Amino acid sequence: MEFSAQQIADYLRGTVDGNPDVKVSGFSTIENGKAGTLSFLSNPKYSRFIYDTNASVVLVNKDFKPEREIKSTLIQVDNAYESLAVLLGVMEQMKPKKNGVSPQAFISPSAKIGVNVYIAPFVFVGEGAEIGNYAFVDANSYIGENAKIGENTVLHSGVKVEKECEIGKNCILHAGAVIGSDGFGFAPTKDGSYRKIPQVGNVIIEDNVEIGANTTIDRATLGSTIIRQGVKLDNLIQIAHNVEIKKNTVIAAQSGIAGSSTIGENCILAGQVGVAGHLEIADGCVFGAQTGVPSSVKKPKSMMQGYPAVPVNVFRRASVVYKNLPELQKTVDDLLRNLPSNLQKGE
Repeated sequence: MEFSAQQIADYLRGTVDGNPDVKVSGFSTIENGKAGTLSFLSNPKYSRFIYDTNASVVLVNKDFKPEREIKSTLIQVDNAYESLAVLLGVMEQMKPKKNGVSPQAFISPSAKIGVNVYIAPFVFVGEGAEIGNYAFVDANSYIGENAKIGENTVLHSGVKVEKECEIGKNCILHAGAVIGSDGFGFAPTKDGSYRKIPQVGNVIIEDNVEIGANTTIDRATLGSTIIRQGVKLDNLIQIAHNVEIKKNTVIAAQSGIAGSSTIGENCILAGQVGVAGHLEIADGCVFGAQTGVPSSVKKPKSMMQGYPAVPVNVFRRASVVYKNLPELQKTVDDLLRNLPSNLQKGE
């Protein structure tokens, strides 16, 4: 399906700079733009590509000022990246949606299945489980007994939702995600061995949450591990038992949150961040890649990096010193060699 630049601009409440009648039917990156496609520019480091791109239409921020002539038609919007997300979402909604239950799926007679649900081959749905209207459950997924899947939620292939866990509305769980595996709970005994502590809680995932491939969220020892509304988790993340992640927090790949910690609202954790157990992280905190957080952060909107985590401006100054340590060591050694012998001996 084709759309003109003017139609797209009207939908996004943007303005056209160029030919309003040019039409596009797909998307492309700005550096590999093709005729008949729409691209976008939001990061200034890619600005050089806009002058040679073959994309017919390019979304740009309203403050973009071209340095020379551009052959593409521009649509000026408040936020080009967000506008691209809106258009991609529309495209996804226009795709035909599957529904129906495969005869190769196993559905417990006591399970409740909503209307217009799609359940692919080799899905298992346990006793007392509930799947809401318009949900999509792809092949080889597992939904344990008394688990609940909300309306319009998507489970990609191989997702495991263990017993009594709850997934809200409009969530997306990518391939291989495991929700509700046992928390890592063991009690040391006198003989040096460990006794397993039964994990009898569950996991609650609220609405509009996205969980990446092969991410694991452990069930609580008691009570619930809770992922609040709007949280976005990348691939390969470990969330331990009794953790709470509050609204609209974003966590990148290979990060880990240890048991019973609470992460505040609107936080950003970059890749490979590690948060120790039983901590509280205030709202709006940002942790740079590979940051280790050994203690609570009570100040909202703190920006931290390094291990142990320190304010990012301190980390940057320390990094300058660290990379100069070999030269500083050489300077100290030279100074010591030039000291009088009695001072070298500390006399």
